[in-house]
Amino acid sequence: MITIKTLVQQAKDFGLALFDAEVLLAHTLQQNRAYLHTWPDEIISGDQVTQYQRYLKGRIEGEPIAYIIGHKEFWSLPFIVTPDTLIPREDTESWIQWLLDRYSNESVQRVLDLGTGSGAIALALAHERPAWLICAVDSSQEALKIATQNAINLELSIDCIQSDWFSALSLRVFDIIVANPPYIAEEEPHWQIGDLRFEPKTALVSADHGLSDLKHIIQQAPLYLSANGLLLVEHGYQQGLAVQALFVTAGFHDVQTYCDYGNNPRWTVGFI
Repeated sequence: MITIKTLVQQAKDFGLALFDAEVLLAHTLQQNRAYLHTWPDEIISGDQVTQYQRYLKGRIEGEPIAYIIGHKEFWSLPFIVTPDTLIPREDTESWIQWLLDRYSNESVQRVLDLGTGSGAIALALAHERPAWLICAVDSSQEALKIATQNAINLELSIDCIQSDWFSALSLRVFDIIVANPPYIAEEEPHWQIGDLRFEPKTALVSADHGLSDLKHIIQQAPLYLSANGLLLVEHGYQQGLAVQALFVTAGFHDVQTYCDYGNNPRWTVGFI
């Protein structure tokens, strides 16, 4: 007979972190982690053991937990994620909070989220500012399906459009444009190791030392921004100065780079 306690210990023996082992087992049992501590001697069925061992194998091989269990919490909201979308990360929440602090509940903003993926950014903003008019675009039809399903599950309203950056948005004007585009240089090795190996390369890697998509967005954004409109882009921690220069060249003012929760220069804003 195999118990919860036995399965957790086996996972630890395989070198898996306790948190990972518990998250995967809780998902297998469709319970929360507290349940594992409350009922450590509960006997687990053979089918559940097999399922759990399949999850463990994937995690030991490096597959992200979010892809294994099919969801990830972001902004305290549950999001479906698949290998067609990036896994939303906590550091992105730092600039979402900055935007919310800048624009009050009373304001109505037209917002464009470029490369929405799972819709995490657009839906976090919609959750906090339901009056905002939020357009979420992605070039991937599969990603948009996930974003749309997340909007349905969360009962939030966003407009999802398939578009290669601005290509399908002619004559649209926004007050705020945000983007977390691909910004890893192809020659950098770390996107080919660890969890990143399992995430979509097209959402991670960009040409021109990681600046190609950032450059395109920054150059085109003024055509789609209202007077005093704001552009905010996330980028690599070593790209701040290069991104600032792109903003200035494109005609933005009050350009500033801010740090994420890890104190790394992670996102830049400018006004047109």
